[in-house]
Amino acid sequence: MIDQDPEHRAASLSFRQLKLFESVGRLNSVRRASEECNLSQPAVTQALAKLELQIGAVLLERRASGSYLNELGEIFHRRVTRLFQQFEQALIVLGVPGGAETAPVIAKRISRSQARSLIAIVDSGSFAQAAQALELSQASLQRAARDLEGNLKKSIYYRTANGVMVTPAGVEFGRRIKLATQEIEWGVQEIEAARGSVASQISIGAMPFGGSVLLASVLDEYVQTHPKVDVRIVNGSASEMHKRLRDGEVDFVIGLVQETGDQDLVSEALARTPYAVVARRGHKLARRNEVTLADLLDYDWVVGTPGAHRRACFERLFEGGPGPHASIATCAVPVIRHLLLRSDRLTLMTSYELMQESELAPLRFASIEPAPAIGLTQRAGWLPTRLHQGFIDLLRRHTADATAPAPLRKAG
Repeated sequence: MIDQDPEHRAASLSFRQLKLFESVGRLNSVRRASEECNLSQPAVTQALAKLELQIGAVLLERRASGSYLNELGEIFHRRVTRLFQQFEQALIVLGVPGGAETAPVIAKRISRSQARSLIAIVDSGSFAQAAQALELSQASLQRAARDLEGNLKKSIYYRTANGVMVTPAGVEFGRRIKLATQEIEWGVQEIEAARGSVASQISIGAMPFGGSVLLASVLDEYVQTHPKVDVRIVNGSASEMHKRLRDGEVDFVIGLVQETGDQDLVSEALARTPYAVVARRGHKLARRNEVTLADLLDYDWVVGTPGAHRRACFERLFEGGPGPHASIATCAVPVIRHLLLRSDRLTLMTSYELMQESELAPLRFASIEPAPAIGLTQRAGWLPTRLHQGFIDLLRRHTADATAPAPLRKAG
């Protein structure tokens, strides 16, 4: 019986099978693929038949002139090709001997068990915990680790008083390998989505404030049009969400666009959402036709946590002089709302956030620059599935009437 879980089906495929499929799909020939991979034609044919059985779909059309990818095969081949491309890039970044010239050869030698072992060790932090998670003996795990180092011809483990650890370069290599293997799961999901037969999942990171607000505004419409998709939402600060995004724990992130010089994440601004100074309705300052900076100094503030976009804006606002008292720093909207409603405290909120607030109001204070943009952040080079793309397109349509989007920025 075929496992209906795309994740389990993807994990059951060996890298050897995937390499053979990649070769046949690229060369349109079992014979030529067998020559390239140094295997007999019957062995290649058998491996491909098993792969199709495990996936639960026919991917190739067999003709007298060769073997050709069908529609589902094209979908899956694109993902398999990306898997090996990312393997090769990970090897180059790791600094294997020979660099880009030898990376394709080494990539072919990495086995599923070697990759799985490294990922488990990096994720768990120790050989003992990784062995337990994989339900393997430590001896088996250590053997896979040695085999991987032998293939790489480069050390990625080192011994300490507390046991064997992964080097920083090895941790980064494991992270890249883990991201690469997600391509296969997405490939299986795309096949099922194309056939409309099995539920899939997308994972979205939501930053505090605007990210959660924008996400909530489109969720109902998305799940109504994609009833078989499970949407998993992870909330956290910008730094936490970007780490989860880099690690492949979320597929993309929604929130205030962060402007840094890093190259591995790319953000797309969807709408400008300027900050306003906010207080509870009925606040003394809410009755004034004009509020000055000096007025703001007389009240306690709730500010964002250090490193947050909102905190930086608060610090710029009072730069060059004494700032107001701000004893509470949080990015939790319910906490901020509670604090403001029960006191005369002030805070900064974006226009998107204020759309959801009935008991809080902006003060008549001068415009605050620069106005941040709300948008989505993806890994550079990421290829969304059809389900991912549907959600992203919905976000773009939802914000189409807002302020014109800013150009692409790099995000960290």
